[in-house]
Amino acid sequence: MAGDLDGPRLEPRGGQAKRLVVFLHGYGADGNDLIDIGRAWQGLLPQTAFVSPHAPEPCGQAPMGRQWFNLTFRTPNERWDGARKAAPALERFLDAELARHKLPPQALALVGFSQGTMMSLHVGLRRAVPPAAIVGYSGLFVLPDDAEPAAVAGEIKSRPPVLLVHGDEDQLIPPQALFQSAQDLAALEVPAEWHMSSGIGHGIDQEGLRHGGEFLARRFGLRR
Repeated sequence: MAGDLDGPRLEPRGGQAKRLVVFLHGYGADGNDLIDIGRAWQGLLPQTAFVSPHAPEPCGQAPMGRQWFNLTFRTPNERWDGARKAAPALERFLDAELARHKLPPQALALVGFSQGTMMSLHVGLRRAVPPAAIVGYSGLFVLPDDAEPAAVAGEIKSRPPVLLVHGDEDQLIPPQALFQSAQDLAALEVPAEWHMSSGIGHGIDQEGLRHGGEFLARRFGLRR
């Protein structure tokens, strides 16, 4: 079990992996929730290994699911403190998976959904070597409560290209979170693109999947 975490994997078609995509699931799900996206993207991303680790904690609200951190919406700085606590185990997992495939750190991309997007951005921007890309679905960039982006500027070590995708009918994380996150990332000089999926709630549609896969293919240098 790499770095205390584990989950379903898709080995690359046709031999040795040249790149690694790590999916980080949302609150109350597990690694099986996103691994099929890897199957959908295999044509776009040849020689790519995919892995989708289960989050480290049982979910308080969904006992069959997992969580990166607890959410009660009653505790100050809950997301910030939770992301910071969960980050070291995820860092170890990423390093172990890269080592398993004998890949350099820049061969990594992170793809998150909801709470997994929070973790992807929190950890990805603090990696010593920037990932190739981060794709965040239906999530947000976590800051301490009432803090400006400048408050965390000293922690940001990497500025990989980011794509944010959100449904315009999301009831759980409002679509405005996409624009606030893009603004906060811009304040930290992190290049962020975005796509709003029309008529979509807290989920990913085919258009969002296409945008994410094509974004990764461009950032990995597989297409223009």
